Amino acid sequence: MNLKELKNRAILLFGKSRAFSSDEFASQLKFHKIGLSSEFGENVVLVVEGKMMTPYEQNISDELYEKHSQSVEFISIDALEREIAKHIDANTLLMSLKLSRNKERLKSFLKNSMISDDLFFKLLKMYSWGGEDFFENDDNRDVSAAIILRFYQNIERNHNVQYATTGFMHLISQTKNTELLYAILSLEPIRFNPNIQVAIAGNIWCDDEMQEMLCKTNDPDVLEALSQNRNLKRELIEEFLKDEKLGRNVAKNIELTDELFELFKTNKIGLALNHSLTQQMQKELLSYNDDEISYALALNGGIDEEIVHQLLKSKNEEIISALYENPKTPSSILEEAYRNNKYCQEIAKNENTPVEILYQLQLDSKYARSVMENPAFGRYIQQENIGWEV
Repeated sequence: MNLKELKNRAILLFGKSRAFSSDEFASQLKFHKIGLSSEFGENVVLVVEGKMMTPYEQNISDELYEKHSQSVEFISIDALEREIAKHIDANTLLMSLKLSRNKERLKSFLKNSMISDDLFFKLLKMYSWGGEDFFENDDNRDVSAAIILRFYQNIERNHNVQYATTGFMHLISQTKNTELLYAILSLEPIRFNPNIQVAIAGNIWCDDEMQEMLCKTNDPDVLEALSQNRNLKRELIEEFLKDEKLGRNVAKNIELTDELFELFKTNKIGLALNHSLTQQMQKELLSYNDDEISYALALNGGIDEEIVHQLLKSKNEEIISALYENPKTPSSILEEAYRNNKYCQEIAKNENTPVEILYQLQLDSKYARSVMENPAFGRYIQQENIGWEV
């Protein structure tokens, strides 16, 4: 189907339009010089099945298909509206909305899932929130819901999330869309929702420009979230190093390079917790023979197996305990400890512990709760569709 081929011809619509309002749908057809017929005739070249078709309309559509499917195209309303949306002149639309100040029409387009994201962001900038929060009035609620509905992944699994501020929080946590993050950060109601700023600050797709904007807020929670962002820009890394707490956060979370590793040697404990440490970096930290650094390494979810074996020689019980709870510790080591009846509480919490051992540990009241809270055992129970034994 091509809109140009429909010029000066007519379509027959059963039911109603879906993405476009009835008035907007008619207006778009008129712009493309496409007629909208109420009955089938010689000038009809396209039959469209819309939403909310009556049984009577469905029967007529079926009859027409049997008689005319060789000469007339039959499509769904979604296909036609998608094609119409592709041919919207963005500049003309934006100017029209600016001059008319038609808020309802603007909202209608923002709620239209068929328009491009690029056009959506341009339209969103035009919307006035009236100095109120995202869900403080009906109009703002509609636009907020439209943002969440458009970009939220698997929204069908989380009904009504579009009607609460938590919807924005979930959306930010799952998105990799930098333009979306910037659009949300630029919205007027953001000033009522510092937690949303915090969520954006922690997202690795928050770019340098947004990081600078967020840093200027001087909000302690925002700064802490930025310090935990592994893609923090270099200038902010150096700035945060002047603060002990923020510096440790950066050392722990930043995506390390050899240069950054050298830079953070003043904060070795934070550095030892960083998951992106290479084996060589871990060996260097281990060589300091410092129990605090070694304990941090033992907690590290990215610890190298060779380092695990080295740390197991430690006489520090906290270090040993942390290793037996660390999922990176090889299962063979966990199995040996279980056979010797050692560190069973830690093994019960460890996701890398073989299920057979977890199953035995949950029979003992001392370890049952730890096993029940172990995600690996929970997944096993779900997969096998069996109940808890407590």
